[in-house]
Amino acid sequence: MGEFRVKKIMLPSGKEVEVVYFSSNPKPADLSICEKCDSDLVYPVAWSEQADDMWLIDRRCPNCEWRDESLHKHAIVEEYDLALNRGTDEVIDGLEILSKANMEHDVDAFKAALDADQIFPEDF
Repeated sequence: MGEFRVKKIMLPSGKEVEVVYFSSNPKPADLSICEKCDSDLVYPVAWSEQADDMWLIDRRCPNCEWRDESLHKHAIVEEYDLALNRGTDEVIDGLEILSKANMEHDVDAFKAALDADQIFPEDF
């Protein structure tokens, strides 16, 4: 039958329609890229394992609020999971740098207040 992808679309009437896309020569999907605005910040809202080595993933783009719920092969989902892990590592690294800079600023401000005799016992 070839490769396929299922996309659920919510119509303004409230009715939900499933669209099935068939392809004889599929291009591997990059699930972290928004299909509407090309942002690379798309994240999973929910996912569940389905039959036949497939995963149903509900994704959201924080830039344009695009949503997609579709089926993907396990290998593509593994690549997406690796991309999510790399993104998490980048956020944690940035948080550590920011936390250190904030702590250094607080220590410098406290030291300056001590040097200027602006700290009193009643401050504690």
